[in-house]
Amino acid sequence: MKREAQLTRTTKETDITASLALEGNGRADVSTGIGFFDHMLELFAFHSGFDLDLKAVGDLQVCDHHTIEDCGIVLGTLMKQCLGERRGITRYGSFRMPMDETLAVVDLDISGRPYLVFHCDFRREQIGAMSTEMVQEFLRAFAFAAGITLHVNVLYGENDHHKAEAIFKALARALKQAVLVSGTAIPSSKGMLE
Repeated sequence: MKREAQLTRTTKETDITASLALEGNGRADVSTGIGFFDHMLELFAFHSGFDLDLKAVGDLQVCDHHTIEDCGIVLGTLMKQCLGERRGITRYGSFRMPMDETLAVVDLDISGRPYLVFHCDFRREQIGAMSTEMVQEFLRAFAFAAGITLHVNVLYGENDHHKAEAIFKALARALKQAVLVSGTAIPSSKGMLE
């Protein structure tokens, strides 16, 4: 079974072309104009095992907000398309990711009911050219476009680079669990996930 999708999304603020394959090799070809964000998406692909191609041109002369948020929308939409009616998936995923002094925990439910709980205190305004507030904005856009209930908690840590990286890695590993096909039924007592 090949679960893959591609999408082009163009607005007055961004132009994004992307593809996602869940049965991949963790390969990433990413270019957003925001180096640290590219690095996070590359780690996301590697640790999930998904193949991700994403090219984004955005109004970075304004700031990084539109580009990062819209990439979250595109990636979430691709995830939703890849999963279809979500038949046979494990549905739930959870991962604790240590990175040096930091511990991040991601728990998620591919439920069709989008929600984000986010607890992480950043000390810096930026990591490279990426605003730290955009970690939460990306996750919100992704979760709502994908229809995922997503809880992200950084339990402790000092280094903001480590916090962000641990979040993206834990998200990838939790999704890797949740999208695994373990049967043929839709994993809901309602008979549907919408």
